[in-house]
Amino acid sequence: SSGINAEYGGAPEVELSIKLAQYAATLSGVESHCIKAFADALEIIPFTLAENAGLPPINIVTELRNRHAEGEAMAGINVKKCCITNITEENVLQPLLVSISAITLASETVRSILKIDDIVNTR
Repeated sequence: SSGINAEYGGAPEVELSIKLAQYAATLSGVESHCIKAFADALEIIPFTLAENAGLPPINIVTELRNRHAEGEAMAGINVKKCCITNITEENVLQPLLVSISAITLASETVRSILKIDDIVNTR
């Protein structure tokens, strides 16, 4: 069966990171810090992808972030070409369920840790 695909190469994570950081800037207090920290944490995905591909991760993630900030939402790491390209044009895709599951699992894990530490109010 065919599923829905999403861009890969770190593109969705960087785009989400930027949007969350922008949203965090509209908030104050603990909520702002938590959302900004989550946004920052998403960048570990393209960082690790670049590192595993033998690319300079700091340079690649910085360029990727800049390209997304300039409106290139489909810019992602192309490990075959060792550069950042339009991931959609390059057909670098993964099942959408993979991205959703990874972000959901990470979020639930953090929430569980915070509950254990009695930081998050459990409702």
